[in-house]
Amino acid sequence: MNAPQRALAAALSTAALLVGLVACGGSDSGDSASPSSSAAAGQADDDAQAAEGGAQAEGEEGGDVVETPLTGEAKEKAEAAALAAFPSTVIKSEEDAENPGTYAVEIRKADGGEVEVYLDPKTYEVLKTKDEVGDDD
Repeated sequence: MNAPQRALAAALSTAALLVGLVACGGSDSGDSASPSSSAAAGQADDDAQAAEGGAQAEGEEGGDVVETPLTGEAKEKAEAAALAAFPSTVIKSEEDAENPGTYAVEIRKADGGEVEVYLDPKTYEVLKTKDEVGDDD
């Protein structure tokens, strides 16, 4: 193959690659000609965040925050620390979204009331508590 033929073959290969990228939505031109690809990319980002866990807002209008439940050793230690402060029954334990960097354990007290115990995730010390009177969670 001589030089002109190699140049032509390279140009055709490059053109075919570009056509393939544009057809697959691989262009980053910023125009809105392919809203379905950007919607799919947004959905993929949402799925990745959900798969990773962590707190995230539901809906786009700022709905309720979803808090990640505690598991394993963190769950055991957090619940034990909360029960030491308020002996009764654990309702749930989670990473708290309202107070980032804390664990929250919700306890049903013997009198039927509920209290949320906020803990330091490193030391499991009680940082604060919140009486849950009238709070419909």
